[in-house]
Amino acid sequence: MNAAVGLTDAEVAQRVADGRTNDIPQRATRSVTQIVWANVFTRINAILGVLLILVLATGSVINGLFGLLIIANSVIGMVQEIRAKQTLDKLAIVGQAKPLVRRESGTRVRAPEEVVLDDIIELGPGDQIVVDGEVVDEDNLEIDESLLTGEADPIAKDAGDPVMSGSFVVAGTGAYRATSVGHEAYAAKLAAEASKFTLVKSELRNGINRILQFITYLLVPAGLLTIYTQLFTTEAGWRESLLRTVGALVPMVPEGLVLMTSIAFAVGVVRLGQRRCLVQELPAIEGLARVDVVCADKTGTLTESGMRVSNVVQLEAGIRLDDVLAALAAADARPNASMQAIAEAYQQPPGWTATATAPFKSATKWSGVSYGDRGNWVIGAPDVLLDAASPAAEQAEQLGAQGLRVLLLGAGDVAVDDPEAPGRITPVALVVLEQKVRPDAAETMDYFAAQNVSVKVISGDNAVSVAAVADKLGLHGATMDARQLPTGTAELADALDSCTTFGRVRPDQKRAIVHALQSHGHTVAMTGDGVNDVLALKDADIGVAMGAGSPASRAVAQIVLLDNRFATLPYVVGEGRRVIGNIERVANLFLTKTVYSVLLAVLVGIQCLLAKPMGHDPLLYPFQPIHVTIAAWFTIGIPSFILSLAPNNERAYPGFVRRVLTSALPCGLVVGVATFASYLVAYQGRNASWHDQDQASTAALITLLVTALWVLAVVARPYQWWRVGLVVASGLAYVAIFSLPLAREKFMLDPSNLVTTSIALGIGALGAAVIEAVWWIRARVLGVRPRLWR
Repeated sequence: MNAAVGLTDAEVAQRVADGRTNDIPQRATRSVTQIVWANVFTRINAILGVLLILVLATGSVINGLFGLLIIANSVIGMVQEIRAKQTLDKLAIVGQAKPLVRRESGTRVRAPEEVVLDDIIELGPGDQIVVDGEVVDEDNLEIDESLLTGEADPIAKDAGDPVMSGSFVVAGTGAYRATSVGHEAYAAKLAAEASKFTLVKSELRNGINRILQFITYLLVPAGLLTIYTQLFTTEAGWRESLLRTVGALVPMVPEGLVLMTSIAFAVGVVRLGQRRCLVQELPAIEGLARVDVVCADKTGTLTESGMRVSNVVQLEAGIRLDDVLAALAAADARPNASMQAIAEAYQQPPGWTATATAPFKSATKWSGVSYGDRGNWVIGAPDVLLDAASPAAEQAEQLGAQGLRVLLLGAGDVAVDDPEAPGRITPVALVVLEQKVRPDAAETMDYFAAQNVSVKVISGDNAVSVAAVADKLGLHGATMDARQLPTGTAELADALDSCTTFGRVRPDQKRAIVHALQSHGHTVAMTGDGVNDVLALKDADIGVAMGAGSPASRAVAQIVLLDNRFATLPYVVGEGRRVIGNIERVANLFLTKTVYSVLLAVLVGIQCLLAKPMGHDPLLYPFQPIHVTIAAWFTIGIPSFILSLAPNNERAYPGFVRRVLTSALPCGLVVGVATFASYLVAYQGRNASWHDQDQASTAALITLLVTALWVLAVVARPYQWWRVGLVVASGLAYVAIFSLPLAREKFMLDPSNLVTTSIALGIGALGAAVIEAVWWIRARVLGVRPRLWR
């Protein structure tokens, strides 16, 4: 083909000066300014800020200590998201598609943003088209535009035909001239949307939103009732009434739940980034933790990408195999791994002139070159090119059973570009390629087996060869040739349940396999590195691409393993399980706090409404803001932060909201009722001295702390030494606060009445016993085996 001439350096400089560059949006992470704004100006910070202003208006600075939550929420959220942004941005530069740009000064790989209008960009199999353009050179060029148009079949492109950014090459080679760059390119907006740092479409995130909606329904009536009763029925003076009102409202706000969720995801991104794993969509961390079927490609995933020629079995005498193989390798402008191995073994091409070429396609499983009088040569899958009963096919099958890749070199009776190609094939030789199984693949398979995650090995190679590799890795299930797979989704799903390895799988079948598994309720992860894996990667619940794979496969995957190590997947699964399991614990703590705060406010409010008609004194709310602040320190705040970042490899199951509600609601009810009962016992009436009121508030706080600490003890299960240490340390922290005179003075605590304090401890212990019973009963109702220790 006649090569189109690229731009000169002067022409490139002029286009850069004119702004005609591919100024594509960078990864759509929020800027630092946006991160700061989003973490400071939140709804929860606004609520706490208003309450802080009201408290400071009373002159009680110590009661405004909860205002530190605004600073903590903002700073922690900003630091973690900025760290995650930096990690994502750095990894994205490594993982981005790098077009091969032809210019007068030379042809070399460049970053996408370096492309300018009218640049000539060369194409080969697996390359992603980064800007819109017009084909100028082509050699059997076929483009897949399914990601843009939904058209499943590859489209042959001739000179002058348009190509769109976001599509990719499936066969042949060529070059195109950039006609639309930057924001004008067809897929620029799609690319920006696909790479956002986002928490959307996450079961965990959606579950938390549902919980927050539930909390909102509780907060509004409880808050209005508290404001009315404390300000207009207690007759305690506006300062005291206002402090008690704020003391009731502050703990109702789940100030740390969304923050802890965001932190857990962001820390997951950073941790995986340290393992050279690029998470292109945050929910992928969570999604892979829920996966129960992994569809793994053989070549490049279970085996190392490179191959070598280990043997050539000559079937037809009198033919110089070295010349034929060297000529075929030299004619392939963009060789795949097999042809690269042949090119390395046969480096002296005879200089034959090609009259026709046929590039390798996943659908046909062969490639070829016609050399006029020197014949029509094809190389590809023996079981595709030959009759299965032929001696050459049987010999190839025997070699494949040893886990080797076998290619047939054959002579065709028609030119390779003939519509009837490859025609009738005369077998000439069997080229035996050796692939090395990744040393960590077996360990990875053992991990998935231990976690009850099924692995399906799906490959375009010969089924017997695929089965041999799988057998080496401990996968001993049945094997099937994909050409025998049924086409119906239901029948295909049944076949997938009964087999483990599949050979001769076409790209469209990989996609169908993913859909069939999903139809049986499976959460499917697909791994791959080639252009033939793109459609399946896109449709799987989680697509995992290898960093050394084609740009197209990296573009559609949610996770890219930049170090090309399949063994990194267990760490991704582990991070997902850590996020899901730990956020569930944290959600239990925060929702329990909200439930008991709302219940306590409602009980006090009802008593205030009924008090005067019944001749009783209306109750002041038991706590001032400082009391609920210190209560949150060691029952929720610090423990939840530690628990959200702790190791956790428990398998993720659906039903997040149901599990959280069935735990937090009864526990919150117990804590609220016990605290209210303790307060009623200790309350001396509206005419009691402030000394008596402090003792009543202290008694209620003691009961609250005992029961809330037991909620923490239950949430921390199954125990490990550090979890036990966390619960004990939290309890000892409160013992220290109540023991230090200065702390008692500053925090308005008075446990000096031994009778009242003892009753409060007794009610707290009773509440803790009920919470313990609830934990055992809940486990039985949910059908979960309760575990005290890991």
